[in-house]
Amino acid sequence: MASAKHYFDDPTTAVLSGLRGVTLINPSLLFDEKNKIVYRHPSSIASPKNVSVICGGGSGHEPGFSAFVGQGALTACVAGTIFASPSAQQVRACLSQRLPAETEGVVVVVTNYTGDVLNFGMGIEKARAMGKKVEMVVVADDVGVGRAKGGKVGRRGLSGTALVVKICGALAEAGAKVEDCAKVGRLVVDNLVSVGASLSRVHVPGRSLEEAKDEEERLGPGLVEIGMGIHNEPGCEKVKTDLPGLVKIMLAQLLDQNDKDRAYVKIEKGEDTVLLINNFGGTSNLELSGVVTEIVSQLDRDYGLHPRRVISGTFFGSLNGPGFIVSVLRLADTGLGSGKSVLELLDAPAEATGWSASIKPETWEKKYGQVDATDEEEKNVIRSSNLKVDPSMLKSSLKSGLDKLISCEAEVTRYDSIVGDGDCGVGLKRGAEGINRYLEEDDIPADALSSLTKIAGIVEATMDGTSGALYAIFLNALAANVRKQDSANTTDLTPSIWAQALGESLKALGVYTPAQPGDRTLMDALVPFVETLKSTGNTKQAAEAAERGAESTKGMKPSLGRSVYVGGKGHNEVPDPGAYGLSQFLTGLAEAL
Repeated sequence: MASAKHYFDDPTTAVLSGLRGVTLINPSLLFDEKNKIVYRHPSSIASPKNVSVICGGGSGHEPGFSAFVGQGALTACVAGTIFASPSAQQVRACLSQRLPAETEGVVVVVTNYTGDVLNFGMGIEKARAMGKKVEMVVVADDVGVGRAKGGKVGRRGLSGTALVVKICGALAEAGAKVEDCAKVGRLVVDNLVSVGASLSRVHVPGRSLEEAKDEEERLGPGLVEIGMGIHNEPGCEKVKTDLPGLVKIMLAQLLDQNDKDRAYVKIEKGEDTVLLINNFGGTSNLELSGVVTEIVSQLDRDYGLHPRRVISGTFFGSLNGPGFIVSVLRLADTGLGSGKSVLELLDAPAEATGWSASIKPETWEKKYGQVDATDEEEKNVIRSSNLKVDPSMLKSSLKSGLDKLISCEAEVTRYDSIVGDGDCGVGLKRGAEGINRYLEEDDIPADALSSLTKIAGIVEATMDGTSGALYAIFLNALAANVRKQDSANTTDLTPSIWAQALGESLKALGVYTPAQPGDRTLMDALVPFVETLKSTGNTKQAAEAAERGAESTKGMKPSLGRSVYVGGKGHNEVPDPGAYGLSQFLTGLAEAL
């Protein structure tokens, strides 16, 4: 669903504040509020005779276009209101007032939308009539709308605009002629393909809440829209698929030469390319990085392409859209010689906050050899002990506890969603499933220490967060304290030996956490279990004590953990999730003994 909550309800305030903010992040920039122009301060331009490069369009595409203004990129940009082209008057003001008077000429980069082309076109013609040398480069890189649908309008401009701007800006910075800058810009467009996909259209500040509700009905759960534009335009199709399936469709639209409706650029296997993955604005960095992995993998496997550069981030957004755009640029020859290839221009330095490609060309070009990826843990052989357990009993008792823990995951998650961040149940389940996989092996040793050490390692690898760290510390301390009970003779690991080792492990845990019974943590279940086992030697009674301890946390005010920050009265309604989960495991364990 499109989020209808914004920090700015007034779109005009949002646009003006956002544009001014760009000049606060980069002090070499100025802001003409009347005409919504962000431009370079004259004193920041070392060679005012160089070609000026400008771009622009509706707001809402940040960091494009305003954050591309800076040395090595744009000289200025002109902004419209959200998703609407700036006026011809704004464009004229930029061309006549906000560029160095000595500039050799101007390259205007425009995305292929009717309003942008017309308004920038009027401004350009006016400037030419006044004797200025101005060239226009129209970016049309979208393949989502094919030839049949595009008709006379043609392909839309998408995030490939960022590549065109960067390359033209670098060439202008190098002192190239205006004709060459425009020629290379058009060369880039002619070798560029892009397609977008999104889980939803966006809600524009100031518009009705009903729009967000309508979007939820239009693009329901599980659906993704392919060919989505950057102005909330619908895509070419809605599909229900997973990420690999989505990427497969998108890459086919970009690269499949059998699709005559969309085969705009022929990119052969093994050709040099640049890959740009652009965030619409609302895709998490975690997921975007996963998208990069899938795209690079499929490019290699299905198309034999190994991009010379992989650039990922938010370059050309659509407010907070939950989507991404894939752009593939074929590296054609500029014909301008050394230092002015497309790749060299892309790699050239730029002082523009919107251009976030920070990896140096030397890093890309270096050949990296293979390294030994063997896990150090695999190299370490666990020293055996003479402390023995019955493997079948170990399996059955642990499995009983682990299965009970897994079965209550939903309940633990519900409790943690009320008093925490909702991840406790999933973390416990992940650890339990990891140990269960180990128990399914046929060769579980009778050596208790070997199994305990192995289980501690599984917990370290599968459980994260605070509870994962606590369990890992406790289990490793338990292994160390069990080893202290080892002797030269074969000895069965009795409840009393377990109790002694558990008691010492509690002390070790106390070094790393101040948590005690009464703090509303897993210690409210763990400590009663250990103390009861030490005093009675009875596992069932110890498990019952743990269960009572967990239940006692209901209504207990938290002193540690994330519950402290959550606030509210949820702690009165449910027990501590960690204590409850542990008590369920211990109960299941005891039931099998």
